[in-house]
Amino acid sequence: MVSLLNQNRPPAFCPGCTHEKIVQMLDRSFQNMGLAGNRIAIISDIGCSGLFDTFFHTHAFHGLHGRALTYATGIKMARPELTVIATMGDGGLGIGGAHLLAACRRNLDITLLILNNFNFGMTGGQFSATTPMDAVVESGFLNQLENPIDISEVARSAGAEYVVKCSGYQPDLDKELEKAIRFPGFSVVDICGICTGRYVQKNRLTPKKIETLVSNHNHTISSTPRKEYYSHYKELSKNQPPAENPIPISPVFKPLQPTRQEIVILGSAGQRILSAGEILCLAGLTAGLNVSQKNEYNITVLTGPSITELILSPDPIDYTGIDTPSIILALSSEGVERRKYLFTNTTPDTIIIHEQNVKIPSCNASVLSVDFKGKGIKPKEWALASLAVLAGMNKVISLDMLQKAIELRFKEPICSKSIHLIRNMV
Repeated sequence: MVSLLNQNRPPAFCPGCTHEKIVQMLDRSFQNMGLAGNRIAIISDIGCSGLFDTFFHTHAFHGLHGRALTYATGIKMARPELTVIATMGDGGLGIGGAHLLAACRRNLDITLLILNNFNFGMTGGQFSATTPMDAVVESGFLNQLENPIDISEVARSAGAEYVVKCSGYQPDLDKELEKAIRFPGFSVVDICGICTGRYVQKNRLTPKKIETLVSNHNHTISSTPRKEYYSHYKELSKNQPPAENPIPISPVFKPLQPTRQEIVILGSAGQRILSAGEILCLAGLTAGLNVSQKNEYNITVLTGPSITELILSPDPIDYTGIDTPSIILALSSEGVERRKYLFTNTTPDTIIIHEQNVKIPSCNASVLSVDFKGKGIKPKEWALASLAVLAGMNKVISLDMLQKAIELRFKEPICSKSIHLIRNMV
C-alpha cells in the first residue's frame, strides 16, 4: 500500500520533536492495514497535534481546542464506515477532558491519539494537565499547585476498554497504533514524547526516561469488549416507531395585514405564555405568513417572568428583534417589569391588551383593559383569552385563524375546551 503522507505538506515540527516520528508511524499503520485515504478521517484540534490532519491525504476536520472528540463522534455516527482518528495534545486533553470521559463511557469506534509532551508547547511552554509538579515551565509555580493527571488511569476509570501508554520512540509503535485502530470500540493511545522547542529547555527528559515511564503502566485491552456504540444504537433504534412528520399547514386564509406584525406577550410562569405564542404562530401559518418565536423565562421554570416575542410577516424574517411592537399582551406584573422599556417605544398605532389588575407604564399606545379575572377565567387561560380578544378586533389574526391553530395544536378534550373559551370571549 502506498504512503498517505501529503508530499506537498511535509511535517513541520521543531527538530527532534516526537510528533514527527508519530506521523511516520501512523502512516505506516495505515499502510499495514491497507487503508485508502478515502476510508479515513483525521480529526484534530489546536496545538502542534492540530497539524496532523494536514499531513495526510485523508478526510480531515480541524476544530476548536479540546473538542476533537465531539467532531469525531458526529463524523463516526454519520459515516460509520470510516476509520476515524482523533488527535489531541495534553493541552487539548485538559481543556476538553469532559469529552474524553463521555467518549470512554460511550464506546464509539474511534481511536484517540494523545500526543503527550507535558506542556502547552505551541503557546509558550505553559503547564498542562499532565505536567509534573516538579517541572520548570513558563507559567511560574502554578504547576506546583495541581496534581498532574495520568491520562491512562483516567480513561480506565471512565470505562475505556482499550487503553495503552506508549513511547513515541518505540520501534513497534505502528503495531500498537494498528491494534488500537482495529479495536471494535473506543481506544485511547497515550503517546509520551519530548517537546524540544519548550519543555526540554528547562527539564531533562530523554527517550530512555519516557521508556521507563511507559514500562511502569499496565495496558488495558478487553478481550470481550462491550457493544460498540453505533452498532448498539442501530440495534436498539430499529424497533423504535418512526418519528412523526411535521404537521402540514396549507394556507386557507388571507392575511389581515399586509405588513410585518410584531407581538409581545408578557406573563409569568404557569400562564402558558409560550403555548399561546406557538398558537399565534400556527394561526399565522394558516394565512401563509412567515413566523418566528423567541422565548424568555427563568431557569427556575416554575417562577418568574415568562415572555414570548412573535413576528408574523408576509416577507421573509431575517431580524427577529422587536423594539417597537405592534401588539403587547400584558398579563402579569413580572412580565411587564421585565420589558418595561417596550412601553416607552410604543406609538399611537400600538395596541396594548392587558388584564385590568396588571398595571402598565404610561405610554402612547391604544390601551384595552380586560377583566379576565372578573370573567372567571383562570390565569393559566389568560394568554389564550387575550388572543381571542385580539382576534375579535381583527388584528393580526381572525377568530377562524385562531380556531384553526387550536385544532392543529391540541387534541380532545383540550381542543374543544379551548375553542369554547375563545368563542365566549368574542
